[in-house]
Amino acid sequence: MRIAVDAMGGDFAPEAIVEGVVMAARELPDDVTIVLVGKQPVVEELLQKYAYTGTGVELVHAEEVIEMGEHPTKALSQKPNSSIGVGFKLLRDRQVDAFCSAGNTGAMHVGALFSIKAIEGVMRPAIAGFVPQLDGGFAVMVDIGANADCKPEMLLQFGEIGSIYAQYTFGIDKPRVALMNIGSEEQKGSLVAQAAYQLLQNSRKINFVGNMEGGDLFRNKADVIVTDGFTGNILFKMGESIYDVTQELGLSNAFIDKTNYESVGGSPIVGVNGNVIIAHGISSPLAIKNMLSLARKQVESNAYTKIAQALS
Repeated sequence: MRIAVDAMGGDFAPEAIVEGVVMAARELPDDVTIVLVGKQPVVEELLQKYAYTGTGVELVHAEEVIEMGEHPTKALSQKPNSSIGVGFKLLRDRQVDAFCSAGNTGAMHVGALFSIKAIEGVMRPAIAGFVPQLDGGFAVMVDIGANADCKPEMLLQFGEIGSIYAQYTFGIDKPRVALMNIGSEEQKGSLVAQAAYQLLQNSRKINFVGNMEGGDLFRNKADVIVTDGFTGNILFKMGESIYDVTQELGLSNAFIDKTNYESVGGSPIVGVNGNVIIAHGISSPLAIKNMLSLARKQVESNAYTKIAQALS
């Protein structure tokens, strides 16, 4: 297994990225190789700084860097030799099994659509987030930011691809799928939510359990939470803020620790022909290490091919 990582992407790159990769390389099995994509002299110097002498890390040189504030489409076309551009070339050519970055989120999303492309039949690829549950597990929330405006048919598809992802990545048999709404009753919500409810309820591909409210976000009411990217992004970031707030108040427990973005480390783009994982721009070495564990699990699950088979 080969997992590519953008060494130059992120607010604290390349130092935090390389340190996280070294942490992961010392724990991952011997059959996993991490391919660091970035400015080779800089990356080599950091590998020496963090005293890595193993064989589980390879380097691929990329001369350019897409900065966090650049326009995604323009940057990808104007900087084909950027670490993100080279990473997607490796993924497209099947030289790596996954590509991960804490860099420009828009460039990662556009890069996935232009290189490995959306799975045939997918209306809009989405970004999945992992919401900690009080029982100790995680729920998959789709979408958390890629699609602010959604039609009912898109929400139905988020439920279907989210269900397949949860089934194969986390080994959940018949994942429970719920629609995020302003009430539990069938007739509640916007016209889009009401129409989506009917589509989800009538789908034979998923185990739909009805609406769920914001207050149920952490209460193990569903394994897959369906929502538009606007609502999902607000909920997801609010959930992540719990850790920061409680740290300021001097509070801590096992559940609160799981709301820390570092606990999973990344969010996959679902609905594309490959494994692409986006990390926070502020990612720490621990977040990068955990993102690589997620990438390994996702590659082993082969979830994206299962989604493609289901939609064929």
